[in-house]
Amino acid sequence: MEELIKNIVKEAEYLKDEYTDQKNVPVYYACIFCQTDHEYKGFVDEAYKIGKKIQERPNSLLFRISPIETSAGRLEILRVRKPDEKFKERGDADFIVDDYQSFKEKYSNQQGFKVIPRDSSEMIELYKEGENVRVYFSAPELIKSLLLLI
Repeated sequence: MEELIKNIVKEAEYLKDEYTDQKNVPVYYACIFCQTDHEYKGFVDEAYKIGKKIQERPNSLLFRISPIETSAGRLEILRVRKPDEKFKERGDADFIVDDYQSFKEKYSNQQGFKVIPRDSSEMIELYKEGENVRVYFSAPELIKSLLLLI
């Protein structure tokens, strides 16, 4: 599972670097998109071996894991998502951008980027058809609320 996580982050980093000017920004969160119920059960079992559950959502479990060194820095938060027809990719990685507001102004209207509202914050998705991963950039408030869980 560790290699899969590292590959998701690496592919997301490559996509981020190709479509944004946010080079060398750290990853803080990764998600595995399970394609079958059997795969979901297996990845959840593996996640419990390397971390502890910090949040349960209707479609996923969120874990604080033993740190994994990735191409984009140290990763300590992992989400394992149940199979979903809308998410055929292998996973996603979330990055901390230098200046979220400026980033939003620059990219939110470009093709492949979409602002996604959350309860008390928002994030920006970078999705390119045919890619194996998605990339997210979260507003500082969303990052802070997530870090409070760990």
